[in-house]
Amino acid sequence: FISTVCNFMSHEKCLKNVKIPCSCIAPSLVRVPVAHCFGPPGHYKRKFCTVCRKSLESPAFRCEVCELHVHTDCILFACSDCRQCHQDGHLDHDTYHHHWREGNLSSSARCEVCKKTCGSSEVLSGMRCEWCGILAHAACYVIVTPECTFGRLRNMILPPSCVQLFSRNFSKLHCFRISENLQTESDEDDDVDGSTLGSTKDVQISTDSSKQTLKIFDGNDAVKRNQFRLISVPRIAKNEEVVEAALRAYYINDDQQEYELQTFTQQVLLSDDVINRNDAAEDSNLGSVFRESVPEAWIIRAKPKDEEVIRIYPAWLKVGMAYVSLRVNKDSTAQTVIKEVLPLLGRQTECLQNFKLVEVLMGSKQVQRMVLDNQELILNRFKDIRKTSIRQMNQTRFYIVENSKSVVQVNLFVGGLPPQLSPEEYTNILKEELAIKTNVVSVSHVYQAQGAVVLQISCFSEAERIYMLVKDTVINDKPLNAVVIPEVMASKIPQNCCPLLVFVNPKSGGLKGRDLLYSFRKLLNPHQVFELTNGGPLPGFHTFSKVPSFRVLVCGGDGTVGWVLGALEEIRHKLVCSEPSVAILPLGTGNDLGRVLRWGAGYSGEDPYSILVSVDEADDVLMDRWTILLDAEEPADGAENGIAEPEPPKIVQMNNYCGLGIDAELSLDFHHAREEEPGKFNSRFHNKGVYVKVGLQKISHTRNLHKDIKLQVDQHEVELPSIEGLIFINIPSWGSGADLWGSDSDNRFEKPRIDDGLLEVVGVTGVVHMGQVQGGFRSGIRIAQGSYFRVTLLKPIPVQVDGEPWIQAPGQIIISAAGPKV
Repeated sequence: FISTVCNFMSHEKCLKNVKIPCSCIAPSLVRVPVAHCFGPPGHYKRKFCTVCRKSLESPAFRCEVCELHVHTDCILFACSDCRQCHQDGHLDHDTYHHHWREGNLSSSARCEVCKKTCGSSEVLSGMRCEWCGILAHAACYVIVTPECTFGRLRNMILPPSCVQLFSRNFSKLHCFRISENLQTESDEDDDVDGSTLGSTKDVQISTDSSKQTLKIFDGNDAVKRNQFRLISVPRIAKNEEVVEAALRAYYINDDQQEYELQTFTQQVLLSDDVINRNDAAEDSNLGSVFRESVPEAWIIRAKPKDEEVIRIYPAWLKVGMAYVSLRVNKDSTAQTVIKEVLPLLGRQTECLQNFKLVEVLMGSKQVQRMVLDNQELILNRFKDIRKTSIRQMNQTRFYIVENSKSVVQVNLFVGGLPPQLSPEEYTNILKEELAIKTNVVSVSHVYQAQGAVVLQISCFSEAERIYMLVKDTVINDKPLNAVVIPEVMASKIPQNCCPLLVFVNPKSGGLKGRDLLYSFRKLLNPHQVFELTNGGPLPGFHTFSKVPSFRVLVCGGDGTVGWVLGALEEIRHKLVCSEPSVAILPLGTGNDLGRVLRWGAGYSGEDPYSILVSVDEADDVLMDRWTILLDAEEPADGAENGIAEPEPPKIVQMNNYCGLGIDAELSLDFHHAREEEPGKFNSRFHNKGVYVKVGLQKISHTRNLHKDIKLQVDQHEVELPSIEGLIFINIPSWGSGADLWGSDSDNRFEKPRIDDGLLEVVGVTGVVHMGQVQGGFRSGIRIAQGSYFRVTLLKPIPVQVDGEPWIQAPGQIIISAAGPKV
C-alpha cells in the first residue's frame, strides 16, 4: 500500500502496525511548536524529504538544529517540530522527552529495542532521538521510555531547561548566531517561486492525453506570491475528484464537501494589488473565447459555515490534557470562548480578565503569535485565515494563556566599539549612532579592553531595530557587530554537568569549519556553539560567565587557539569558572600545539561524535604562556619632516614559539601569498607546497642575523653562533611537527617541558638547515634555556609569533612568563 498524500509505503500485513503520522496530520500532534532554522539550499545526497518522503534530487533545505531535510516546495508543509533548545520565558518544565525525528539514518543503524538494523538508503525509515541519538524502528520506538537522559554526552550538553532566550522577533538564525551570508538569496527564491520550482516534478506524470494538469492556489496569499501546486486529473473528472486532488496537494485531510473550487479570473487578480504577476489571464477577452474549455488555474476555497468545533490548547502545560474541543457559532467571541473553556480546565473560579486567547501560526520557519481582541468573532477569524490560505488553517492553533507579568529581556552583545571608554561614554555613543531608547535599553556589562558592551532590552521591536541597525554602523572605520545571546541560568545546571563551550573558526586551514559547526549544533545544544567570525570568543565567554564549571573546545589552527586563550586571559576575572580546560580540534596548517597535546596533526574528517567523546575522556595538563613586549626605539619610517613619534610598545602573547630572521621571513611571504588569493588556500597540502616554494626562493640568500641582534638570557649576555634564524620554543613541536631542540640528552640544559616555566632558544643556519630539521635529519643549534629574555635588534628584522609575522623596527624585545599557566 502507498499513501496518496505522503507516499508512505507499507506491506498489507504491516498496516496495522503503522505508527508514523502522515504529513497531513503531523502538525496536530506537535506538543510545543518550535520553528526550524533553515540554512541556504544545498545538495544532500541519499537523503529523503520529511514531508513527501521522496528522495532529495534537486537543491533542498535542511534544518541547522535538527535532522529535518525538506524539498524547496515542501518547506511550507513542514511541521514546526524542531528541538526546543531554550525556554522562551513562559514554559517551565525540567524533564525532557526524546525528540524523535524520522529517517535519514545510515544503513548500519541498529534499533535500541530489537537490536536489528533500522536504517535504509531506499526509503525514509527508522527513528532517531535528536538529543541522545538512540535509534529505533518506527514500530519499536513507542516502547522506549519517554524521558531522555541526553545519552553519552549528557555531561557536556547544556540542558535546554537552563537556557532562557526571548526570541519572539528574531529569526532562528539570529537566535543560534548562524551566519546569513548565503541566506538572503535563498529566502527570496523560496518566497516567490517556492511552489512552482518543485511542483514541476509532478507535471511529467501527465503526458497522456486523457489527463489534464491544473494549477491550484490555496488562497489570496498564494495568488500574490504566484505560488501554486500542480495536480493532474482525468479530463472527464467530476468536481469532487478535483477538489479531493487539490486538498491532497496541500496536505489537507478534511472532508471535501466543505470546500469548493473558484475559477481563477481577472477579477481575483485585480483585487489585492495583484496585477500581471501570473502569466494566465493577461487579456480580459480570453474568458469569453474559451468559455467552453476548463480554466487552467483555480483557487480552492472553504465553504462558509454557521458553526465549527475548535481546539483550545492550555498553554501553562500543567494540565493533564493536550487540548479542549469546543463548538463555536457565529456569535462566539474570544471572550465567550475563554468563559466556556475555563470550567473544562478546572479554573472556573478564576477571573476572565486574567486570561487571553492567543492565535498561533505554526509556520515551519517562524511561529507567530497574535493575541485576539476579546470581542473578536471566532468564525470571522477562521474565514479570514482560510481566505488567505486554507493550508494555514491547518497550521493555526488557539491557546488560552494566563496574563502573566512576564518580563521581556533580550540580551544583545555589541562589539567593535572604541576600547577603554567609560560606561557613560559607551551609552552616549549608542545614543548617538543607534538612537537607543534608554527607558527600555540599559547597558548591563562593559568590556572596556575589547570595546564591547552587553545591552539588556525590554522591548522586542526595539531589540530587533538595534540588531539590524548595528550591522550597518561603522565607528572609526570599524564595523560594529551584534550577537543575540541567551541567558544561562547557572542555578539550574545539574551537579555533575560540565557543559562544553565550542568555538569554531570556519576560515581555518582546510575550511572544514562549516561542516563541524553543523555537526556540533546537532550533537550538543546549539546555544553552546559559537562561530568565531561572528564577534570573536567574547560572546561565548560572556554567555558562560556564570556557569560554575565548563570546558572549552577550540576548532581551528594554532592562531585560533591563541586568540581564544588571549580572550580567556583578559576576561578570566569575570568568569565564575576562571580556569576552564581547553581542548583543541586542529584545523590549521601546522597545528603544532594540537600535536603536542595529542589531538593529532590535523582534522581529516573523523566523526564529530567520537571527537566529543575523546574531549570528555581527556586529561588536564598545564602549559606555560609567555608575554612578548616589543619596544621600537627608532621612529617608524615615512614620518613627516623626519620628526615622528616612536611607535608605542606592543604586547603579544605567545603559546608555541617566536622566530626572528629566516623563519619569520618565510612566514611573511606565505602570509602575503594567502592574502592575495585566499580562495586557493583551502587544503593543508597546498598550503605546505606554497611554504616549500617560498623557501626554495630564499636558499641562496645569506644573512648574518647574529651580527644584527644581541641576546640576554636571565640577565646574562649570550654569544650567538653564525645563524640566519633565532627561535624561542615553548612546546616540543615546530613548523608542523618538527623537533627543533632534538632528543639527545645534554648536560648543559634540562629536558624541555611545556609547564617548566622555561623557554628553549635554538638557532638555524638557513633554509637548507630548516629543511633538514623538517625532514628529521638534524636538529637546531641549542643556544640557551631560561625564563627571561631581552633581544636587542640593531636593524629591522622579520619576526613571527605563533605563525603571525611582521617586520619589527630596531629596538628591544622582552620575553617573560605570562600570568597563570593554562
